[in-house]
Amino acid sequence: MTIDRSDQARLAFLLRVIQKEITHLEYAATQVFDQPFTAERAQTLEEDKGLALKVEAFSSRFCRLQDTLGDKLLPAWLSAMGEAAAALLTNLDKAEKFGWLESADTWVMLRQLRNQMVHEYIENPQLLSDALQTAHAHLGFVKAFAATLSKTIQSSLIKPSRTN
Repeated sequence: MTIDRSDQARLAFLLRVIQKEITHLEYAATQVFDQPFTAERAQTLEEDKGLALKVEAFSSRFCRLQDTLGDKLLPAWLSAMGEAAAALLTNLDKAEKFGWLESADTWVMLRQLRNQMVHEYIENPQLLSDALQTAHAHLGFVKAFAATLSKTIQSSLIKPSRTN
């Protein structure tokens, strides 16, 4: 398969971005989950501004990584492979079919945590706690998709030829 140079550049850029996003997300996770994140901890966010910033960092980085993977890298890769442009759910199903993603349904469930982590926590600390714990428990799932997709893409990108 031959991939257009501009597509190669875009894919290489997105792969670099994803690695940085994973590094920052992992750091944010260590900050929030240095102890169990309970509803009681969630209730302290209004007073504990430092914890609130850490939670915000984790939430936004988790969502951003999902966006970069599902809304940017996956469609760019499918397009480079000659697949027709499609909606996110169709792309996720293709990723699962190709063996890059363990479960499209799990991906969608994790994506739905966004509102719970970003908006609904204001009213419901238990909902925030549950959403954050679910996201944290599935970091390996998201990182596995990133790793599998990255490896697949990297093996297809043109390597510079060596001259002696």
